[in-house]
Amino acid sequence: MKITFVGADHEVTGSCHYLEACGRHILVDYGMEQGKDLFENIDIPVEASRIDYVFLTHAHIDHSGLLPLLAKNGFSGRIYATEATVDLAGIMLRDSAHIQMFEAEWRNRKAKRSKDIPLFTPIYDMADAVNAISCFVPVPYDQKTVVDEGIEVRFTDVGHLLGSAAVELWLTEDGISKKIVFSGDIGNKEQPLLKDPGYVKEADYVLIESTYGDRLHSVEKVDNIAELTRVLERTFERGGNVVIPSFAVGRTQEILYFIREIKQQGLVRNYPQFKVFVDSPLAVDATEVFHKNGKSCFDTEAMRFVEEGINPLDFPGLNLAITSDESKEINEIDEPKVIISASGMCDAGRIRHHLKHNLWRPESTILFVGYQSVGTLGRAIVEGAEKVKLFGEEIDVKAEIAKLVGLSGHADRDGLLDWMRGFEKKPSKVFVVHGEDSVTEIFAKALHDELGLDAYAPFSGTVYDLAKGVFINEAEGVRKAAAAKHTGNPVFDRLMAAGQRLLSIIRKNEHMANKDLAKFADQIDALSDKWG
Repeated sequence: MKITFVGADHEVTGSCHYLEACGRHILVDYGMEQGKDLFENIDIPVEASRIDYVFLTHAHIDHSGLLPLLAKNGFSGRIYATEATVDLAGIMLRDSAHIQMFEAEWRNRKAKRSKDIPLFTPIYDMADAVNAISCFVPVPYDQKTVVDEGIEVRFTDVGHLLGSAAVELWLTEDGISKKIVFSGDIGNKEQPLLKDPGYVKEADYVLIESTYGDRLHSVEKVDNIAELTRVLERTFERGGNVVIPSFAVGRTQEILYFIREIKQQGLVRNYPQFKVFVDSPLAVDATEVFHKNGKSCFDTEAMRFVEEGINPLDFPGLNLAITSDESKEINEIDEPKVIISASGMCDAGRIRHHLKHNLWRPESTILFVGYQSVGTLGRAIVEGAEKVKLFGEEIDVKAEIAKLVGLSGHADRDGLLDWMRGFEKKPSKVFVVHGEDSVTEIFAKALHDELGLDAYAPFSGTVYDLAKGVFINEAEGVRKAAAAKHTGNPVFDRLMAAGQRLLSIIRKNEHMANKDLAKFADQIDALSDKWG
């Protein structure tokens, strides 16, 4: 009975954990890497054909995106997930396959024009995605399900995404029983549409995410509707567009929920009939899944609208762009408008076309509404890039760059600690995963110092014996050479590292009092003037 840490260890994406128990081979999540991949990750330790079961915490691609690859390589077992996750994963994995195939077609057209570029093979195709989807087994929330002899599972709502869940897994082997809980991604409290995270009362071992394990969301409750209204008003007054890079599943639906309220109350007074374009076929399909699963996942307020016959995600002026021609037509409309498009981190999809049309316009606003991973285009823009490259063309960043800071699908440091307080008895060990390199260590220390827990942040390749409670292998993090970017000048490398640390400190102090922030900015400007 042992667990091997495969992915999202000292990194935020690519979640994957491998279990051997009861003579079975099990995966919890099998996600795709997104953004910069800093560390070498091990592969699944067995052939895909030998995997018996997968337990999926939620449908986001960084947790589910490699399931079609598993099917391509011979997996034919069962994938257990909540009913809403099964519905969402069905459309998201098809969309991911479409992206793989489209990219392969584009690259291979380019390769034909050059003898030096080899043909590109997609990670998987639509047939692989369909095969993976056929393996799904939907399970209701809070139902304890016998999977196999000695293996039971239950999914508990954690409020991160429609259908998202902590996976409670009971394992009994050779007379020894252990319970291990995988948090998945834990949601933020009092978010629109979804219920607050539920708690788990007992476990021998816990794997907890740490995306925001080193920071707090705004101390004061942020009025998202008022903040979004202000962004819309000042952008429309300038004659610009509000472009929102948004995850097609989850965040897009939250933004629609806010805009419906803004329109109903007539908050944008000078432009009450403004148009909103959702330019993402995936987002359109996902919104239908939200309608279907509202009863099991929506919070009290959202359900009140539904019971009154109001669609909480629809309103006058909402336009859905499905085809590529409909997408192109959006940028031919002169009037100020809202454009919501994927991907949320700007690394792929139709959003890149809208950025190309709007980044250089001072009158427009690019409004970020979600986390931006290290190495993504979105992260570069948020951190102040003056120029970015899109479709081989260098684009000046002249638009207003804004963030809706009160909106996060992830619990912050206090929310994560609060979720751990839900355990009535301290787990034997807590493994901290799914966070940036230093954040996993910071949060592990917080768990130890504040809750008295034995917490550890494993690297990919770490193996732990669950029955005996001992490490079989404690892996060390091996950084990828491409990520290190050493210049050969050790003093300059130190300077670059110091600059990265400064950016980290700036991000952590986002909600500091304005007076202190101004002083901090003055100090940085003075230092820049000295060395510039």
